Amino acid sequence: MNFAFQHHHGAMLLKYSGISFISGAVNHGFFSGERSLWTAAIGIVLFVIGAAMEHRLSDNPQEQPGGLLQTLALGALLSIGLGFFTGGLQHFPDSPARSAWVVPLGFFISVLALALNSPHEWRPGSTVYTVLVGLLVTAGSYGAWQWLERHPQYLGGHSHGAGAADDHGHAPAPQGMLAQVVSRSVEVRMDDTMRFTPDSLQVQAGETVRLVVHNAGQVAHELVLGTDEEIREHAEDMKKGKDHAHSHAGGAAITVPAGQTGELVVTFARAGALQMACLIPGHYEAGMRGKVQVLEGAVAPTQGKPAAHDHSTHKH
Repeated sequence: MNFAFQHHHGAMLLKYSGISFISGAVNHGFFSGERSLWTAAIGIVLFVIGAAMEHRLSDNPQEQPGGLLQTLALGALLSIGLGFFTGGLQHFPDSPARSAWVVPLGFFISVLALALNSPHEWRPGSTVYTVLVGLLVTAGSYGAWQWLERHPQYLGGHSHGAGAADDHGHAPAPQGMLAQVVSRSVEVRMDDTMRFTPDSLQVQAGETVRLVVHNAGQVAHELVLGTDEEIREHAEDMKKGKDHAHSHAGGAAITVPAGQTGELVVTFARAGALQMACLIPGHYEAGMRGKVQVLEGAVAPTQGKPAAHDHSTHKH
């Protein structure tokens, strides 16, 4: 029985499964999460095995430049390029700032890998193609990133506005009763790419904002609000294992388990620059932080102490 078709199909499945693994890892924490590093490594191995099978099934494998070893090395490079390109495109709405450079990088890596592995001679037309299409891909990626920044409602986190912080970022929990009128709600998405979406928020001084925080990842994440100095101090305390660090000096923080949604209501008493961060060990260092700008506004502050209410047990 001739198994040529089955073997070719198996090689194809391995190669494209490898590309899928790599593309999934690229924008799900390839540069920060250990799990995604393993996923990308498995994808490269699958692609290389599939490329090796194709090489053996080729009618004239001796004609391929460099033989099997070069085929495997350049196949791995090609899989990374295609993984970057397809993964960046697939997850552009989730992390546009990263995809804006991942997509062009994937394009140029794939061109390089194909050029080195192709029996065809590199011609001036190939250079023109690489430069023109590369510029088009780069410009398109940058434009898409900037457009999504200006239209956050189309981001993966489905943001409907800007987001939050208090007078020092860590508003103390209220003592007794304190009535608060929420000005608006803002959705913030967290995931295992170690990013907030959106990662840049604006509010008016005096506003009371409800943050609806969704954790789309597979591990717990948190959103902590504070000044740059406060966040740095808390991050250092967390790395040193100090238990009191997780009190976050006042309560303007929320921890959300994987796959759940919580709410944090915060009043911003005065203008200033603040930071939001995830201080779970390793997350802040991986880049899980964002900016909050509290602008001078005409909104009258709520009477009494600024307050942050954690509704992290709410499920949606």
